[in-house]
Amino acid sequence: MGAGMGSNPLWFIIWLLILIFISFEVAGFCAFFYILILPITVCIPDISVITDFLLKGVQFPYYCAKGMMEGQALF
Repeated sequence: MGAGMGSNPLWFIIWLLILIFISFEVAGFCAFFYILILPITVCIPDISVITDFLLKGVQFPYYCAKGMMEGQALF
């Protein structure tokens, strides 16, 4: 599974479940608000902190898939 580092199959399953049941919903929620707020950052640059946080939420499925393939622990 992982990059030859002896990854744990249990973490693969946990990451897969998080990917399927949680990450897509989080990404969709964050994407909606990211799209709405991003144009406003042109006028109010201070809210770019919010859009940066929402972008991380949009990328959450990527982090789950990466953790799944590497067999990383959650923490």
